[in-house]
Amino acid sequence: MDQLPPAPITRFAPSPTGELHLGHVANALWTWGIARATGGTVLLRIEDHDRGRSRAEYEDRILHDLEWLGLVPDGHCLASLVGDGPSDWRQSDCRHVYQSAFEGLADVYACRCSRSRIAQDADMGQFMKGQELRYPGTCRHAGIPLDAPGTGLRVPLPADLIRFTDPRLGPREQQSSAQCGDLLLRDAQGNWTYQFAVTVDDLRHGVTLVVRGEDLIASTGRQILLGAMLGRTDPATFLHHPLIVGDDGRKLSKRHQSLTLRAMREGGASPAQVLAEAAERTGMPEELRFMSGR
Repeated sequence: MDQLPPAPITRFAPSPTGELHLGHVANALWTWGIARATGGTVLLRIEDHDRGRSRAEYEDRILHDLEWLGLVPDGHCLASLVGDGPSDWRQSDCRHVYQSAFEGLADVYACRCSRSRIAQDADMGQFMKGQELRYPGTCRHAGIPLDAPGTGLRVPLPADLIRFTDPRLGPREQQSSAQCGDLLLRDAQGNWTYQFAVTVDDLRHGVTLVVRGEDLIASTGRQILLGAMLGRTDPATFLHHPLIVGDDGRKLSKRHQSLTLRAMREGGASPAQVLAEAAERTGMPEELRFMSGR
C-alpha cells in the first residue's frame, strides 16, 4: 500500500438507520488501523442525511458501540456530537452547508423523474445485467423552477475520464457521466443525497483518505469529479477494503441480526474478539491491525 498519503485525515461515517454489525466494525478497523499505522487522524461523522430512516437511538447506540470497542476518534468531533446544540459532524445539523455548496454549482436543474420512470426509460440490456441505471437528462431543459414542490435537484457531470489509484486495488478509471448520468444532489423529499453530502463533508472536513468497502468503488469517480466541481484542487485517496458477507453470500445488513454488535456482545464476545474476527474475515494485513487492548 505505497500510495497512502502521509499522516492522512480519514473518517468513520456511519448512518444511524440501524445497529452496527460486523461489517461496520470491519470498516472502522481498517480506518483506525491505517490511521494508526501512518500517523493519521480519524474523524467521526454521523451521516443522517436520510431523515426518513435515521433515528436518534441508533446514533446513541453507535457511540456506545465505539466506546465498547475502544475506538476513539480524534479531535473535538465526539465532544461536539454528544454536546448540546447542533454539531458540525452531524449531517442533519448542516443542511445550510449543503444548500450553500449547491448554490455554488453551475447548470443545476430541477427534476420530476421518479426511479420507476428512470427504469422505464433505461437501456433494458443494462437493466437486465443489474448495472446502475443512467439518468439521461430528461428534465435538463424542462425549465422546472428549482423550488418546485416534489422535485429533485440534479447537476450534469462532465464527460471526463477520471483516473485514480486505490492503494489496495491499484489503478482505476471511470467515466461517471456514462455510469450514472446527471447526478442527483437532493431528492424529491428534500433530503440531500449521500453522494453530494459526503463530498461536501470530505472537502470541508479536510479528509485526505476515504476508507470504505469494495461495494462502493463504482462511485469513486463521481465523488472525485463532484469534489473538483465544488472547488477541491487535490482529491482524496480512496481505499476499498474487502466486505464481510453473511451465510447467504450477500453483504451484511440489518437482516443479519446475529452479527450485530449487540448480539455478539450479548453472546459473550469481547471487544478484542470482535475486532479480531473483523480483521480475519477481511484479510486485513498484520501491519494494519489495531486492537483496543481490552
